Amino acid sequence: MINGKYVTVIMPAYNAARTLEATYKDIPKDVVDEIILTDDASADNTLEVAHQLDIKTYKHTHNLGYGANQKTCYEKALLGKADIIVMLHPDYQYNPKLILPMVSMIAEGIFDAVIGSRILGNRAIAGGMPVYKYFANRVLTFLENLIIDQKLSEYHTGYRAFSREVLKTLPLLENSDDFVFDNQMLLQTFYFGFQVGEVSCPAKYFKEASSINFSKSVQYGLGVLRTACQYFLSKKGWINYRIFDPEGKKLF
Repeated sequence: MINGKYVTVIMPAYNAARTLEATYKDIPKDVVDEIILTDDASADNTLEVAHQLDIKTYKHTHNLGYGANQKTCYEKALLGKADIIVMLHPDYQYNPKLILPMVSMIAEGIFDAVIGSRILGNRAIAGGMPVYKYFANRVLTFLENLIIDQKLSEYHTGYRAFSREVLKTLPLLENSDDFVFDNQMLLQTFYFGFQVGEVSCPAKYFKEASSINFSKSVQYGLGVLRTACQYFLSKKGWINYRIFDPEGKKLF
């Protein structure tokens, strides 16, 4: 706990057997009260490793996608006592030790959500981010800031923390089951009036770290721009999109 707030870490896992233990070991157990992992029908022994580490684990019987995996994770966290929920990839790309500053900003009421930015601190490329991905990140972030009138350093990190109130407010079940879920969720957080903070989070890129291929990256980029345009049109009241509808389907 921190400041009386129950902290749950969720890990959407897919073929994470080789990196799960290292990720788990670096999670600050004096801050985190519960860890939940959902396995999206991995082809390796992710489940066995999770059980050996005594992680509370759920399994999809067939692969549903990255976004669907997160929906399950968040649902399970909200069914428990979680006041603050941290989404951490089990591929050891993001530093679990940064959970403390991230949840502190929420526990103290400074922000409703906090993201770990790979761009703050100017160490993304030094950490191994491919140049084309860095360039695409900067272009998409610039366009999103312009379209939705915000000033984040990046929108595409997979390291996020949210208050319980945020997760119960957002119509997450209207979102994609694929990778654009992350972006939709972040824009929903802004749309419904929540405050988002950032911490610098140098990420590591290595063979075992998860990554989407070029084709998926293009699909993701187009989805990002579509979501930003939907945000803009919904804010203007010109078109009502379900992902930005207060009556859209929520986890609860």
